[in-house]
Amino acid sequence: MACLGVFVAYLPVTSVSVSLTAIQQALSTTTSELAWVSDAFVLPMAAFILTAGVFGDVHGRRKVFVAGLLLSAAGAATSLTAHSIGQLWTGQALSGLGAAALLPTTLALISHAVPDHRERGKFIGIWAMCLLGSLAVGGVLAGTILSHADWRWIFLVPLPVALVAVVISLRALPESRAPRAGRLDWPGQITAALAIIALVYGVIEGGAGSFGDTQVVVALAVAVVSGVLFVVTERRSAHPMLDLTLFRSPGFTATTLVAMIMFLGMIGFFFVLSLYFGMVQRLDTLGTAWRLLVITGAALIVSGIAGRVMHRLSPRLMITTGLLMVTAALLTLLGADAGTSFGSLSWRLLLLGLGMGLVTTPMTATAVASVPHPLAGMAAAGNNAFRQVGGALGPAVLGALLTSRAVSSLPGHLSDAGVDGALADQVTAATRDGGLGAVGSMALGPGAGQVWGAVGDAFLEGMRLCLIVSAGLTFLAAVLAFVLLHPRLGRERTVSVAGDSATRVPGGTERRAVETGTPA
Repeated sequence: MACLGVFVAYLPVTSVSVSLTAIQQALSTTTSELAWVSDAFVLPMAAFILTAGVFGDVHGRRKVFVAGLLLSAAGAATSLTAHSIGQLWTGQALSGLGAAALLPTTLALISHAVPDHRERGKFIGIWAMCLLGSLAVGGVLAGTILSHADWRWIFLVPLPVALVAVVISLRALPESRAPRAGRLDWPGQITAALAIIALVYGVIEGGAGSFGDTQVVVALAVAVVSGVLFVVTERRSAHPMLDLTLFRSPGFTATTLVAMIMFLGMIGFFFVLSLYFGMVQRLDTLGTAWRLLVITGAALIVSGIAGRVMHRLSPRLMITTGLLMVTAALLTLLGADAGTSFGSLSWRLLLLGLGMGLVTTPMTATAVASVPHPLAGMAAAGNNAFRQVGGALGPAVLGALLTSRAVSSLPGHLSDAGVDGALADQVTAATRDGGLGAVGSMALGPGAGQVWGAVGDAFLEGMRLCLIVSAGLTFLAAVLAFVLLHPRLGRERTVSVAGDSATRVPGGTERRAVETGTPA
């Protein structure tokens, strides 16, 4: 059930990513509005994933799991009937809330069912394979659907899967709770949600307009103040949503930072890569999906292997090596242009997927195993929350960089292509207001080929800047993993993560909490 839940949670990610060009053309959206299609899903996930983890620990994980499936189904139904960008955002937000409920619950269910950390690593590897499998399947399904039907039908697939999972869960899934008292931390929830939403809103709107705009300055100020209040609230709370003493564990701290930084670079770049295939190479959705499948397919295979061997290899070695492979792949993509063939791209995308697969399983397993068993649900939720914050900021940050560099360089490329006069002025004004996608709704006349060539060249300039930023972020994550993760993680050193000399564990036994791998 954990695998089915994470499959439902992540199925919308690539199905929407490969459909961005079709959505932009159908709804005539700007680049910033298009970024909100992805972020409308990721933001609620990041903002409420901690609450869902705590609620499941206290009130029952099966309840939260079923609620997540129903929210995912409701979100898919809303997006399936969307005829405006606002309704699509609403559907994506409901699906994001569903994913927020499913992700920490599925990992907590695995932790509850498999207390042995070595055996648990195998099951987390299967969990990671299902996550990556949903990313792989989602893109291909969306591409196939869009070859024969309207873009809205890509949201049909999660509906029956989620509803069948609800029926099975109610019949077969046992209830479980964490063996500790607690209650929902509403001050922590409110301040965390405000901080995340304000930060991403400020970055997206600042990139689309100016970071000096009043609403952007206010949003970023709210993000900072809310973030500070969250830390103060959690330190004083008797039942914190995120126990900040978890960060005393180097394993948890390292994997959380690595997850956030990696997802900022990678999810943001997937947003850019999908637009590259659609706007520059002029591929249809299925063509884009097959290219992204090279990445997710390779990651899927490697993550399964990583789950089986991670108890014999150092997580530091696996995570650092994977991140360096991702960095190298991103740098090799700097040479891509409008005419780069699938064969030339495939080995670079394959390297990218291999690196991602090598990171996903040990990163998740280390975060869960590096804290006492009773805190596994909170650790899983915390790691996923920071991961999704990075994922939400990715399209916002890289989308802003892409638009800024591409729009500023477009006049020069138009001139080089021989486009001048009124047409050049109209194209420049349209892209300044609505991003490069605005060109698709213009009547370009006989100069269409030249204009699209210039737009493609401008896009490539923006994409190369995004590649450099993404490569820098993944390299930073590799350095952090190498420095912060103990080389013999899980085999030695014990501390009290919860701040006391002993931590109560299931069955009434008290022992010192193991910092890096053997759950108390």
